[in-house]
Amino acid sequence: MVKLKGTGMLAVWSEVPPEHEEEFNEWYNQEHLSERLSVPGVLSAVRYEAVKSGPKYLAVYELEHPSVMQSSEYVTLKNNPTEWSKQMSPNVIGTTYIRNVYEMIYPTVLTDEIATSRTAPALQVGRMNIPTNLEDEWNEWYNQIYVPNYETVKGVIRGRRYQTVEGSPKYMTFYELESAMASQTEEWQKKQTAHPANKKMREEMQHEPDSPGIWVKTFELE
Repeated sequence: MVKLKGTGMLAVWSEVPPEHEEEFNEWYNQEHLSERLSVPGVLSAVRYEAVKSGPKYLAVYELEHPSVMQSSEYVTLKNNPTEWSKQMSPNVIGTTYIRNVYEMIYPTVLTDEIATSRTAPALQVGRMNIPTNLEDEWNEWYNQIYVPNYETVKGVIRGRRYQTVEGSPKYMTFYELESAMASQTEEWQKKQTAHPANKKMREEMQHEPDSPGIWVKTFELE
């Protein structure tokens, strides 16, 4: 089967002025995604739109490895934007622009099931820091207790965790969902208090102001 996921990810969040949105979306869907997919090691490229929190637009590029972002092919494209990119790129017209490169830290092994799985219809994404004195304990709790508990909830496909290679904050949690409602159920809410360690560890998380958010898939190149 075709490999669609690796151990790296590029995630780009953006907001653009309303008067530019139509052309911005045309640029993304007609030119930009296919251009990025031409880079060896970029395995899939998908766009999402926020239904809870934000920023409004999220583009997710699954990478063979984070080092793809330093490859000569990628750097050449990035340093030689098209005329349309010079006008519509979110780092040019965006009122919000967040570009982070990540490396997967959970699960610790990329299984064939994950690597060949389709992109999710919806996502819940959290971006956060944690005090350094609790970091080891927090990561162990997150990997062994917190994410596995949420993965038992109906409609949750899987959870993956990432550490930031470029950008901030340091950590991202990436839940793949069958629908945007999967993380809004009573079953999901109960998992927040399902383990004695949850209260302390949740209180210590330093979320970004717009985190967590929920996004639904709007465009994917087949």
